[in-house]
Amino acid sequence: MIRRLCLLAVAALALVIQPLGRAALAQRLLRDAETEAFLHHISDPIFEAAGLSPQAVNIYLLDDTSVNAFVPGGQNIVVHAGLLLNLDTVGEVQGIMAHETGHITGSHIPRMGEGFSQSMGLQLLGVLLGAAAIAAGGGAAGAGLIMGGQSMAQRSFLSYRRVQESAADQAAVRFLNQAGISGQGLVSVFERFDRRDKALGAENFQYVITHPLSERRLDRITPSLKASDHWDTPAPEEDQRLFRRVKAKIYGFTYRPQATLAEYPPSDTSVAARYARVYAYDKALDWDKALAEIDSLIAEAPDDPYFHEMKGQMLYENGRIDEALPSLRRAADLRPHEPLLQTLLGRALVVKDTPEADSEAITYLRRAAAMDQNDTLSRYNLAIIYTRRDQPGLANLVGAERAFITRNYAAALRQGQIAMRQLEEGTPNWVRAQDIVSASIGQIDPDKLRRVDGGRPRR
Repeated sequence: MIRRLCLLAVAALALVIQPLGRAALAQRLLRDAETEAFLHHISDPIFEAAGLSPQAVNIYLLDDTSVNAFVPGGQNIVVHAGLLLNLDTVGEVQGIMAHETGHITGSHIPRMGEGFSQSMGLQLLGVLLGAAAIAAGGGAAGAGLIMGGQSMAQRSFLSYRRVQESAADQAAVRFLNQAGISGQGLVSVFERFDRRDKALGAENFQYVITHPLSERRLDRITPSLKASDHWDTPAPEEDQRLFRRVKAKIYGFTYRPQATLAEYPPSDTSVAARYARVYAYDKALDWDKALAEIDSLIAEAPDDPYFHEMKGQMLYENGRIDEALPSLRRAADLRPHEPLLQTLLGRALVVKDTPEADSEAITYLRRAAAMDQNDTLSRYNLAIIYTRRDQPGLANLVGAERAFITRNYAAALRQGQIAMRQLEEGTPNWVRAQDIVSASIGQIDPDKLRRVDGGRPRR
């Protein structure tokens, strides 16, 4: 079941036009085991074609209804919820994922500094020429030169971005063809963008946008895609069915119950529609109907882990912990390699707050932490259990891990040092704490590194 977390999205390369000047945005990250598994399922062949390890690529879902996707850096792809809601086919999603993969393999985020340096050079030249003109008595001319330099700098940077977008398009063509995936989906997406470009009159400001005009992008990619032996190969119907399920979940989670019931009325008895209505009824506090819908889905597919997850989380969030645990255990056992399901069960067991529940929770939370190096929730709940058990060394160790993951290096350093004093020297946990301390020191500006030995000022 979908859950919200917080994400800081920094300068990114996106498939569609983004407003300028928004270098960093506080956004809500949606975590859903089923959606993430689906996106990997349809994208892993693309990653492999690009020479990437699928396990090393992270896919995130952003709680944003705009039609967008971007690479924030590294091997990370962020997909807006609105993108999935507004696409119709698996092929369209794969086309976008191929494009974003092109940004990863092209190292476009690290290389963005090159374009910025070029544009700053032009801006500096304009400032110098303008200053010289002003000094010579040509105030108006000097001001014009300075403003002209700024305009040239912006256009230079945007031109650099458009080159990167074109390179990502060409990479997407190669990856789709090598993966044996039809490029019709990517063409369909650009045709949508082309209709939008024409409606907005984008041709009139084509030099001040981050992406080439969609019509030109289509002209460049379509011939190579059509020449592929896989152009007429449709996506598997099973993948399309999974996509309908994911879209329904996101729709039910995102919109108000009335909108969801209008889009997926009770007369629609498909799995996707019933899935969406579970969210609608839950939001409307009509829990009997919500449980009836999810129970009917479980009766038809008793081994579907995500149906059990949805029922368990719904019961858990309504305070019915004992009723939730059998469903959450079933989901976790059906997908033992899915960290989100392990963490959800562990968290519910922690809330139960009994020694027996804590012992069981440790198994699932440790498993989740081992599988997901960026999972802070499992570590937070482990810290609660270790504190209850009077194991402060372990509590501070997982607290240090959690702080390091969230880039709070000062807290990671402090808690890591405390853990080292509380744990037996030379043990694996002590070594882990030492590693966190060393890594945290390396991340803190030396001029600001003022605390060691648990918080005493350095002399």
